[in-house]
Amino acid sequence: MQSLGLRRLTCSLRQYSTGAALPDGALAARTASAPLAVQLRRRKKLGPIEAGETDANSSGLTPSELARYKRLKALGQIPTQAYGKPMTGLKWIHGSKLVKVVGQRVYLPNIEFKLVRNHTPTGQPYNPYEATFRIAKSITKTDIRSYLDAVYGVKTTYIRTDNYYSPDDPRRGKMAHRSYKRAVVGLVDPFYYPHRVEDMEPEKKKERLEWLDREFNITPMKELRREEILRQSIGHGSAAFRYNPKVATRRSKILALVADRRLKREQLVDQIAEDIREKRAKGEPLNYHALAQASKTALNQASIDAATPKV
Repeated sequence: MQSLGLRRLTCSLRQYSTGAALPDGALAARTASAPLAVQLRRRKKLGPIEAGETDANSSGLTPSELARYKRLKALGQIPTQAYGKPMTGLKWIHGSKLVKVVGQRVYLPNIEFKLVRNHTPTGQPYNPYEATFRIAKSITKTDIRSYLDAVYGVKTTYIRTDNYYSPDDPRRGKMAHRSYKRAVVGLVDPFYYPHRVEDMEPEKKKERLEWLDREFNITPMKELRREEILRQSIGHGSAAFRYNPKVATRRSKILALVADRRLKREQLVDQIAEDIREKRAKGEPLNYHALAQASKTALNQASIDAATPKV
């Protein structure tokens, strides 16, 4: 990682990208991702901030950077310009420059960056000025910043990291391979996670779900998994167990099937009773044996129709 690293200049003040002017979305994302303690301190001092707004001033400085600039200016530690006056806050924050270390390019670094979707609360839009990675716990923020800049040319505005430790398994204990570090990276240019189903239109979303089901056999795999679970639990592992998806083991489906058959039987009985009343009113002879055979055939046909899955 040293050949991909960045070196700070002697006069540099900031390691993250600021540019001439960051987009409003990047500024709002930087404000929303600030640590909770910082948000509470700024809210107490500056008041609440609306969702999607930023707490940066017109120069793009955060309240912490502005307070530091004023403190250093009062101490006389801000570099002076040609005409003897201190640098402005905009020039001071842009005085930070990053220089790539000259060295051999590493094409296969021994680290893994896994790009995942951002956490988006329900009812809120996807934030394209953030990217979320799952990385090893040994990677630092400097490694993340230098890797993204040297390999992909991605400029970052901030980096927040937190560690996830896998819970203890009752049988195998703590599984270290399931622990990881999450890095939330602020971006200068917007980036949308590819093929996000939640953000698609209803027609495109339906086509996408059908394509996923067809290409990856999602529904058949669910049925096979459920059949194997039932074979192990109900069939006691017997190979003779047969799974009928129509007669599912869920109580709601069983009750719905029983109610459907009962309704069809009652409708058939009412129809036969109506036929008997009509024949008696007309004075026609009644053949109860033929009526019994007809009702039995109709009931069998109704059972077959109920057991046949609908396509």
